[in-house]
Formats: sequence, C-alpha cells, structure tokens
Amino acid sequence: MRLPLFQTVLSFLLLFSACSRVDLVATDSKTIHEHVSSFTGEKAVLLNVWSTSCVPCVEEFPMIVNFGNEINDLEVVFVSADFDDQLGAVKDFLSEQKVTGISFIKNEKDQPFINGIHPEWSGLLPFTILYGKISGKILSFWEGKESESKFRAAIQLALND
Repeated sequence: MRLPLFQTVLSFLLLFSACSRVDLVATDSKTIHEHVSSFTGEKAVLLNVWSTSCVPCVEEFPMIVNFGNEINDLEVVFVSADFDDQLGAVKDFLSEQKVTGISFIKNEKDQPFINGIHPEWSGLLPFTILYGKISGKILSFWEGKESESKFRAAIQLALND
C-alpha cells in the first residue's frame, strides 16, 4: 500500500526529528557539576562552554562533537553561554551539528556562573574542562580555542585517570 505524499513526508519528519533530538536544559553551574559527576567511574567528561556568537567556539565545535562520537568512554557536555533570547539559534546550531541528548544553556547570572564552573575561569569563551574517568576530578582546563592534538592529549589523560 502506498502512503499519500503528505503522510510520507510527515513520517520522514517524525523519524528525522526523533533521530536528531537534542534537549536543551536551562540550568545553573551547580546542576552542571551534578550532571558531570554522575559519570564518575564510567566515563571521562569533556565539558565545553560555548556561544553561538563566539567564532572560535563555532570553529572547534565539530571537532568536539566528533570526539564524543568517536570515543566510547568520553561524555561530551555542551553548555551554551548564550542569553535567553538566543534559545532558537542555540537549538538550531545544536541540530545542525547533529548533537543529540542533553545540552545545557546557562540560567544564572554571568559571574556566579563563571565562578561556579571553575574558580580560575576568567569568562573567556570557549572554555573546556576534562574530568577523569575514575576520579571524576578536573585534570585539564583551558580558555580559548585549542588544537586537536591538545584535546586528544587531555582526553587520553582523562580516560586513563
């Protein structure tokens, strides 16, 4: 039996949206830390704070997505530092990058958020933290865009911790 065109298109759209679904959760730094710590003993965690208006963030984003797809014992956690009025742009960007699962958008004033994520973070984006697989402790962190080799070295360290 052949479906009418409308039903075929609707079925395709439902399937596509189910496969590329990202849940964007507005949250604070404390909740992000709780989420990260839930992987202790199971996976290393790469936490990346980014923004749609940050060119270096957008440039390194696909590389980070690839790490998450390539490395089974690595959980990638994205946190958007965009403002509430950019919610649509954030969701569109995450969909374009084929990010699935849970991602976060900050819902806390800037300084408490920055201090809550890491006391040595100045607020410069992108900001990346690597947490050890076994210990759950911060092993590496940096501000700004970095090379694939720096990411890989930090990820390896986190996987072996």
